[in-house]
Amino acid sequence: MPLVTPLLPDHDLETKELAEFFNETLGFCPNSVLTMQRRPAISKAFINLNKAVMANEGRVTSALKRMIAWVSSNSTGCRYCQAHAIRAAERYGAEQEQLDNIWEYRTHPAFSEAERAALDFSLAASLVPNQVDEEIKKRLYEHWNEGEIVEMLGVISLFGYLNRWNDSMGTSIEDGAVESGEQYLGKHGWEKGKHI
Repeated sequence: MPLVTPLLPDHDLETKELAEFFNETLGFCPNSVLTMQRRPAISKAFINLNKAVMANEGRVTSALKRMIAWVSSNSTGCRYCQAHAIRAAERYGAEQEQLDNIWEYRTHPAFSEAERAALDFSLAASLVPNQVDEEIKKRLYEHWNEGEIVEMLGVISLFGYLNRWNDSMGTSIEDGAVESGEQYLGKHGWEKGKHI
């Protein structure tokens, strides 16, 4: 059971309008946003931050950003965000072979060295204590420029917020996210957990 009950999508009309963004990324407005709108300033600020972070201004693709989000969410254990991130990666054109083998990104041939560097950065930056070191930096700079690294860390930081929000709230997970979680993550033990 969620800590706080989500409100109806039309509770705050400004949030509802901004939340149309999620119909493209996920196919629905997330219950996390519907909970945030109990304080509309938070829901609106979050949606605008999400849009800014997920905008593509370099070579970091929409699909890679969502895989970065998945690695970050997997490291923190947030099952809600794991399912949302893999669903969004699928909707944003991640290769089927990458989706099927996301758990093996470090060794699977579907992932490039540039993608591995980005995903390892996501893992290192999501751990507590933080594990970003000179080796991670060196590998990032072999493939990415500083603006792209900022984009990646924006995704990691956004999902740090979401992981804490959704795991603490026990946010109820939507059917579409469950479907994607079971399809791509279930073979490795993914389940809804507290996100009923």
